[in-house]
Amino acid sequence: MTDGYDPQKDSFESYNVWIASQRAKLLRERCPAAKRVEVIAGCELYLGDCIEVMPALERVDAVVTDPPYGIAYARGEGGKPGRGGTAKVRNTKPVFGDDAPFDPTPFLEAEDVILWGANHFAARLPHGRWLAWNKLGDLSEFDTFSDVEFAWRKGRGKDRIFSHLWKGLIRASENNGEKRVHPTQKPIALMRWCVESIDPAFTIVDPFMGSGTTGVACAKAGRRFIGIEIDEAYFDIACERIRKAYAQPDLFVAPASKDSAFEPLTLDLGDPADD
Repeated sequence: MTDGYDPQKDSFESYNVWIASQRAKLLRERCPAAKRVEVIAGCELYLGDCIEVMPALERVDAVVTDPPYGIAYARGEGGKPGRGGTAKVRNTKPVFGDDAPFDPTPFLEAEDVILWGANHFAARLPHGRWLAWNKLGDLSEFDTFSDVEFAWRKGRGKDRIFSHLWKGLIRASENNGEKRVHPTQKPIALMRWCVESIDPAFTIVDPFMGSGTTGVACAKAGRRFIGIEIDEAYFDIACERIRKAYAQPDLFVAPASKDSAFEPLTLDLGDPADD
């Protein structure tokens, strides 16, 4: 070895480049609807419409998501509900698809499914069980958009409650200076609670990835993840948050397997029409 040259590292990097080129080719053939794909360790992230992307996925074991469900979250100042029940969150964009009723049907075929906000479309769901997020923790009621949020879970079993204070700057976690960047952004702790209740062998899919909180939870829990987001600005935010999650691993989680221990790779599939 001379001048700091490491042949083993060079060989590994060359192999990664070859893998990236081959995977880009396969993804282009498998999912032409995706405008871009990012592969970050155990996470595979697609920029595109989930209805078009999901049929191209090899497998969907579990769906964990907070879909747009037609309550018209709107951009605004502060965090109080606006007229007509719309929630205003500082410096955030409107949520794509949140101006129409949500149809959960395409997402119910997975073996395990957790849908947040499902009380807004419960009439369209089969029998299942319910998860509740108590946003007040041990505090009494105060001004918040809602004191509790609900998720529907596929199958039979016990209903569960997760208590986690989350009101503006008053939070039980994530007081690390990270700003809330999505109007319906959930705590990482909440999504990790969901993720860790799912079979560890399952790949978890979030078809409405938003700012990537489910992906961050999967990264910290050592789970494989597929995220899909239609809005490029939120997609970029999600990619950055997930990269940071892998750069700052959870000390209480076993490291990822060798199969997923590779450098983040960007696979820009471009416009299929250019082919």
